[in-house]
Amino acid sequence: MTSSRLQFLFDFGSPNAYFCHKVIPAIAARTGVEFEYVPILLGGLFKLTGNRSPAEAFAGIVNKVAYERLETQRFIARNNIDGYRQNPFWPINTLQIMRGAMAAQRQGCFMPYVNAVYAHVWEQQRNMEDPEIIVQSLREAGLDGKAIYAGTQDPEVKAALLANTQAAFERGAFGSPTFFVGDEIFFGKDRLREVEEEIARVAALNQAS
Repeated sequence: MTSSRLQFLFDFGSPNAYFCHKVIPAIAARTGVEFEYVPILLGGLFKLTGNRSPAEAFAGIVNKVAYERLETQRFIARNNIDGYRQNPFWPINTLQIMRGAMAAQRQGCFMPYVNAVYAHVWEQQRNMEDPEIIVQSLREAGLDGKAIYAGTQDPEVKAALLANTQAAFERGAFGSPTFFVGDEIFFGKDRLREVEEEIARVAALNQAS
């Protein structure tokens, strides 16, 4: 299985995508398969599908909200995620930082950028909508914040993010985190076990063929 066959569609604004990001390295180590991170714009995908964020869709369902908090705490404990902090600025407009991910790909610093932004949003509780904070935060992470932020204004970068989002929609995605193992789609952090099982199934088929 090549990396292009195992994809993680993400937007920094999704806390559940952050949780997946923290767990993915362990899955990759167990399976020996690399995840391809695919930046998408969650707001754009919501518009294409008519979807809404869980925070909005379930805001008035008191017990549902309480249960989701419980499941989040269980996931954090089960996977030993000790850095997570709820961001006081959430929900944030992720347009610039998602364009930044596309720019970072072109500038050869994609995963350092992804790691830095996830940490700044979901561990250090920064307002990553603010251009000055974005640039400063990237600089603190050892990245060229000005160059990356300038890259967000590149028409090709903007078009590439839109293309990723459109392709995600056409393949059946409606939110983040979404995974594709080959052509099989899995949604949500609670499907990580199924993702790993599918990786193993495909690997077994490849060995048998």
